Amino acid sequence: MLAYTIRRLLWAIPVLWAIATITFLLMHAVPGGPFTQDKTLPPATQAALNRRYNLDEPLPKQYVLYLWNGMQGDLGLSVKGDQEVSDVVRRTFFVTAQLGALGFLLAVLVGMTLGTLSALNHNGPLDYLGVAFATIGASVPHFIMGAFLVIVFAVQLSWLDVLGWGGPLKVGQITDLGVYDYRKLIIPVVAVSTLPAAFIARITRASVLEVLSQDYIRTARAKGLRERRGVLRHTIKNAMIPVLTLMGPLFAGLVTGSFIIETMFGIPGLGRESIRAVIARDYNVIMGTTLLFTFIVVMSNLFVDLMYAVVDPRIRYS
Repeated sequence: MLAYTIRRLLWAIPVLWAIATITFLLMHAVPGGPFTQDKTLPPATQAALNRRYNLDEPLPKQYVLYLWNGMQGDLGLSVKGDQEVSDVVRRTFFVTAQLGALGFLLAVLVGMTLGTLSALNHNGPLDYLGVAFATIGASVPHFIMGAFLVIVFAVQLSWLDVLGWGGPLKVGQITDLGVYDYRKLIIPVVAVSTLPAAFIARITRASVLEVLSQDYIRTARAKGLRERRGVLRHTIKNAMIPVLTLMGPLFAGLVTGSFIIETMFGIPGLGRESIRAVIARDYNVIMGTTLLFTFIVVMSNLFVDLMYAVVDPRIRYS
């Protein structure tokens, strides 16, 4: 297991290099730059800005400089406010991680519960309810779901608030659950979690139905094993492999930021910052956020692979 983990971590290095190279080339292939404006800047100002951000160097040298600085932990400067990219990421990622983690927990709780209940009540009312949720949730984009929730619960009923983030903006601000403003949290969290919950419910239902049809489940029932104990100890555990496969990419996608939801609700997270960087042609921020997203995806997939061995002891890595 340890050797396998080390190999996977080493494989992350060429993956990050490939993503950095592709992103760098694509950014510079697009016409214009971070200082391209409707009103032309004076030549002296343009030259000073290019020199400040190493944009006056030939493209190959810019590429080598970025990789060399990146290996030392220097992601460069943002053209917006002349901030360190690492500071921008540090300031915004905590908010995005909270939104993603809360959305993921809600998606897993709702998806696995509905999927399991649907399978255990096959062709019954709960099954139809679970299938309806999975179908609707997978069909409605999260920004449409967010707008619907705003109209119903914020505009019509005035139960919830919108705009802004209802949680702490810094790590040190978390002292108790009282720091969260749930009136602002509920709509964006539910909006980002609906689609993942629908996918998890669908996969869980299919996986549990397949396990319930296995011979060892019928044998356990014939020997008098209680239904609840059989579901918890045998059915759900053995049905987790396909669900885990789905959870890895879903977790990475949620934690790396819901670009539309963050922009839609004015949440100061990394997703919204990435959109701003793309619009402003902020090369260093684009590169930094892309590499961070890639790293999270790689680590999520590695975690899922390791969890396979925990769920199913027959799986061994060498």
